[in-house]
Amino acid sequence: MTPVIRPRRLRATPALRDLVREARVHPSQLVLPVFVRDGLTEPAPISSLPGVRQHTLDSLRREAAAVAEAGLGGIMLFGVPDEADKDAAGSAGARADGILNRGLRAVRAEVGDATVVMADTCLDEFTDHGHCGVLDAAGRVDNDATLDAYVRLAVAQAEAGAHVVGPSGMMDGQVAAIRDSLDAAGHAEVAILAYSAKYASAFYGPFREAVGSSLQGDRRTYQQDPANRREGLREALLDLAEGADMVMVKPAMSYLDVLADVAAASDVPVAAYQVSGEYAMICAAAERGWLDRDAMLAETVTSIVRAGADIVLTYAALELAAR
Repeated sequence: MTPVIRPRRLRATPALRDLVREARVHPSQLVLPVFVRDGLTEPAPISSLPGVRQHTLDSLRREAAAVAEAGLGGIMLFGVPDEADKDAAGSAGARADGILNRGLRAVRAEVGDATVVMADTCLDEFTDHGHCGVLDAAGRVDNDATLDAYVRLAVAQAEAGAHVVGPSGMMDGQVAAIRDSLDAAGHAEVAILAYSAKYASAFYGPFREAVGSSLQGDRRTYQQDPANRREGLREALLDLAEGADMVMVKPAMSYLDVLADVAAASDVPVAAYQVSGEYAMICAAAERGWLDRDAMLAETVTSIVRAGADIVLTYAALELAAR
């Protein structure tokens, strides 16, 4: 029998396919994560993240200018301090002369408001034990003591020029504590991108090289169990109730079900992070000739948007914007 309905009609030419495309990725949806490291005299390649570097303050300014020129939605800064500056409390993170806050000032001086300047609001890069919080006498992360540290981080980052702070440590109550403190410090205009559903994932390995992590043990007592879908939505709803301006699911590619759940329930923009391991495995397969790198990066980021992300953090942001 001759088919009556022929969906293939709309796939016949590139122009037709483009006309009816349901999910589109625009540069303004993309955020580039970047690393600025203390003590560097020139950018340093990260072996497990092909094409990604730890930046000096000068090369960071150039990267920020490229982000603005490409029309990306934003740039997310992570600081990498000298080992000597790490301590049990992660105090270098809140210092005005700490590498992350110096980086924020450099980026704002370079691009002003031409792109959104975001800061990772967490202690893990700055603690000598590598955890995202302050430890108690038994060596466990103390939730409420960590909130006090996050408040100091967020206010310092706002003062350094961040448009958006990104609490990523998965402490209970972190959004409310930061919102109250930012408002009290006169930074009511600074937004909070809450890492709401952040899982204890095996895909973070290359990132730990990128930030020179000192992690001892794991983060399973505060990051989420990868088996739990409903919990991801619950965490996002809690952050929304505390005043988050945006919420995030991390990682992205292995958690598209959670992302879809959060996007369906959220009344604020939803972000997702294509994390270091997700990016690196595409690059590694491409280096072996197993996959088309450009096609895979485009397809995976499109899938993240298709699942409901309004914003995607990806190390391929500049590449994707150039297409």
